Amino acid sequence: MRNYEEPVYLISVVAKVLNIHPQTLRQYEREGLVEPSRTEGKMRLYSEKDLDKIKMILRLTRDLGVNLAGVDVILRLKQRLEECEAIIDELRSNIKTQNKGSLVKRVSSFDMIFVDDKK
Repeated sequence: MRNYEEPVYLISVVAKVLNIHPQTLRQYEREGLVEPSRTEGKMRLYSEKDLDKIKMILRLTRDLGVNLAGVDVILRLKQRLEECEAIIDELRSNIKTQNKGSLVKRVSSFDMIFVDDKK
């Protein structure tokens, strides 16, 4: 089974699968929207992850009318959001491990905090 990020598709295959001109893929690369891997012979190779990103670019440009500068902003914000979500997940995990047997208990959508004043 192939890795999601393993570069295996030539530009001609990607263009045919996505029904776009290879020059469009080259333009996306020039704009910095996608970064395909290169073989030693400088041939572009795209991964499944790259294909998904290109599909998103096509949806934004064709369906929503976003220009390539707008697509760049959206992709950067999406990447930053994913990074922040990863940090939040890590912090939540740290809190769970540090607060085993803590005084904070989850009840529905509210947190109930019990304070022990006996010191």
